[in-house]
Amino acid sequence: MKKLYSIFIILIVFSFCTSKGDKTKVETVKKNVKPIYKFGYKIKDYKIILDTIKSGESFGEIMDRHHVAYPKINQIASTIKDTFDVRRVRAGKPYVILASKDSLEQAKVFIYKNNKINATVVDFKDSIINAYTYLQPTKKVERIVAGKIYSNLSNTMDSLGLSAKLTWAVADIYAWTLDFYKLQKGDSFKLVFEEKFVNDSVFAGYENVKSAIFKHNNQEFYAFRFVSDSTTNIAEYYDENGNMLRSQFLKSPIKFQYRISSRYNLNRRIAYYGYKRKPHFGTDFAANIGTPIIATASGVVSESTRRGGNGNFVKIKHNGTYSTQYLHMKKRKVKKGEYVKQGQVIGTVGMTGNTGGPHVCYRFWKNGRQVDPLSPKTKLPEAEPLKKSIIPQFLEYIAPLKYQLDYNQLPAAKKPNQISQEIAKN
Repeated sequence: MKKLYSIFIILIVFSFCTSKGDKTKVETVKKNVKPIYKFGYKIKDYKIILDTIKSGESFGEIMDRHHVAYPKINQIASTIKDTFDVRRVRAGKPYVILASKDSLEQAKVFIYKNNKINATVVDFKDSIINAYTYLQPTKKVERIVAGKIYSNLSNTMDSLGLSAKLTWAVADIYAWTLDFYKLQKGDSFKLVFEEKFVNDSVFAGYENVKSAIFKHNNQEFYAFRFVSDSTTNIAEYYDENGNMLRSQFLKSPIKFQYRISSRYNLNRRIAYYGYKRKPHFGTDFAANIGTPIIATASGVVSESTRRGGNGNFVKIKHNGTYSTQYLHMKKRKVKKGEYVKQGQVIGTVGMTGNTGGPHVCYRFWKNGRQVDPLSPKTKLPEAEPLKKSIIPQFLEYIAPLKYQLDYNQLPAAKKPNQISQEIAKN
């Protein structure tokens, strides 16, 4: 009997020790749990309210609904006006409110989501009111996409699930070397670029195109993004031999989806003028009304007006030698004296002045005389090539990128980021 009693006591003690040990273990686990932060705030300290700005709803109405008094609302608006104009909140934009966890649930922080990555944080929980931009951490994933042209570039990119932003980026890269109107069915392309994701799953846009190849008319057009000068850190696109794709003038004042309806012709006779000889000093790019018209080179707007048969037009002086003019616009988007950059939208396609259909008449001056910019006889200035001293570094840098375009993978021995670091050190 004494023996059984002793065993019973031992079991109770063991059970007590085990329970105590488990409790200690649970408490230890709880102590090691890391607090969750969102937008830089410890979430457990607040009541989280997620909502979307309604049509006609103001910042003041939102704050009032969440128990912030109007004197405080006015103080917030005036304090942060240089960083965040509360009058410009847009319907449909999501926002987050961090409110107190008491019965009042008063708003303490307002977070306005500008896009998937950027948010404006307005903090007024203390006496000091502050507003700043918060960048959500993103993950970059490299992607290779290949496609074949069956009608035009836009439709092909769209069929691959790629956005118009990437289409425009590709158009910018090849704007000086390819006429997108002349792409043929069966032409193909391949792109290497990075996509950004928030929380590993929410798509947040594209990074720059790293490399590309277009196969058109039995020719291969390579493009490699490369920074030749680490002091300026400006990237340009070059072909496989180190020739810059960019030239001083774009081939067209419209990016794509246009057709040349009439060329520069000094002996033109058309019905509109009774078949009398009337030279055509421009090149007509036909496109839908409202299509953006871009400056083919950087310069200063010398004219932006409406006059006679030219209708609405813009003229740009690029330097002492070259000027360009864009006629028959529906709308002009720049003013006289304004500096415009190459590729900047300066107006939209229309039918103002003497015209039988929507188009932009593109005129090109060289030394005060109108010439045909598409003629091989008109030699246009090229952008500066890579320095000879940089060529070996460039060729070493693009070698694995070219291999990747050709074979859909990087060679094991070479990685571009390693070579980039070597170039940066030099």
